[in-house]
Amino acid sequence: MKNKIFSLVIMAILFPIAVIAQVTLNAESGNIGVDAGNCWKFQGMSYISSAGDVISGTFSLRSGQINNHSITNTYLKTPWMKIGTGNITFKIKLSSGSAPQSRGIRVSYIPYNASSPTTSYEGTAVTFHSYDYANVSDLSVKEISVPIPAAIENSTVVYRIMVSFVGQTGSGRILSDDYVFPGIYWSNPSNSCNPLPLVAPPADADGDGVPDVDDEYPNDPYRAHNTYFPAFSQFGTLAFEDNWPKKGDYDFNDVVVDYNIKTVTNGNGNVVEVIFSFILRASGAVYNNGFGVQLDGIAPNKVSMVTGNHPGSLPSAANKTESGQSYANVIVFDNFFSLMTRPGVGLGVNTDIAGPYITPVTQQVVIKFIDNGVAPPGGTLTLAQLSSAVYNFYIFINRERGREVHLPDRSPTSLANTSLFGTLEDSSNPVAGRYYKTINNLPWAINIVEGFEYTIEKIAIDQGYLHFIDWATSAGVQYPDWFMNKPGYRVPEKIY
Repeated sequence: MKNKIFSLVIMAILFPIAVIAQVTLNAESGNIGVDAGNCWKFQGMSYISSAGDVISGTFSLRSGQINNHSITNTYLKTPWMKIGTGNITFKIKLSSGSAPQSRGIRVSYIPYNASSPTTSYEGTAVTFHSYDYANVSDLSVKEISVPIPAAIENSTVVYRIMVSFVGQTGSGRILSDDYVFPGIYWSNPSNSCNPLPLVAPPADADGDGVPDVDDEYPNDPYRAHNTYFPAFSQFGTLAFEDNWPKKGDYDFNDVVVDYNIKTVTNGNGNVVEVIFSFILRASGAVYNNGFGVQLDGIAPNKVSMVTGNHPGSLPSAANKTESGQSYANVIVFDNFFSLMTRPGVGLGVNTDIAGPYITPVTQQVVIKFIDNGVAPPGGTLTLAQLSSAVYNFYIFINRERGREVHLPDRSPTSLANTSLFGTLEDSSNPVAGRYYKTINNLPWAINIVEGFEYTIEKIAIDQGYLHFIDWATSAGVQYPDWFMNKPGYRVPEKIY
């Protein structure tokens, strides 16, 4: 057995995780003093558990009788917080009682004032949201959602948020519950609820909002994070059979390409570029086969530019995606043998035991989405929109562009010759979403993210891998690890 490249991959997709900080109050302590001890402030408020008054859970908050529109008469205040971004949310409803003339709420923020003459250190309240009942006889639950003002969002200093209850006459009270305030709790209950010490924001040399310690590109304002598939410095393997719609010799070595996908995002979480590293390992084909990737669901105008690919004479748009496609398509190469030459007449590249071993060729293809901070005409994409599931790899046989071979049940491109579906041994049925499988579910292409050792030329894959047929015909249920080097799984002398 000759020396060869074999990639063993631990399946790990590294996605950044967003941590959402919130300060909440739902009265379920049942004791307003408990929450006051955690630095909430209350004026004219109580906790109640009366049937018909509770909004959710066992307890809700209730205002006292309201007789004016002053924001400092009846209220609750959060502890000191570093305010985040998003919406403040809570629920309110009116209790029964003699009809008031008016009822409403006001939401304000209170800055910290170290020079305040009182021990509260509270500055002047700034009201930024008002809600007034149009019908003071309406006893239904209202869900309030209030955006954090731009002036205080993502603050590095501290604020309190105050919700005030206002109105005139009558005995109807305002009930409330399920408060959520975006931000980080920054009070110290052991020090009179004063703010915790403030620290300087972490260094951010490129000003992209990502601290240098978390920024993989600390001096590049356009890039911040890398994500890899299958994992950092690990490669999966794509292997194709090029006799579709016939099974042919079924050795799956007509095009063998390893791949690693590096996705670069910016500080806003938008994709800047995708860097494909391909390793061309083998081809036992007679045909001059091409290789491409479709970005399923992604319009061509979402791409700024493609570099590093070899489309040959196939027509390309200005951004180097393939012309005439509904979704963005990149032709990685139009002919395997233009990049790796056969070692002799009748010999494949790294598939024949009698032939010499040819050093694999590495090809890097870059799909740039945001170019130096400028988005493409179609707009930006998030990491979730450009996950590994989007990449639809395929070959096209002997430069016949329409004769595509995709992984099982992956849809063809707009340029595929669909008249071949359902012919010979293919059982594709586009109406049912079935593609590139025989009637028994045997595929013409496989994707092994852990890496794959292919069989020798003219040795069918099931002769080298004894459970391949079980896996394929069971639609992946049986022997999902059929390609592993386990006892009774493979015939070593039939594998290159």
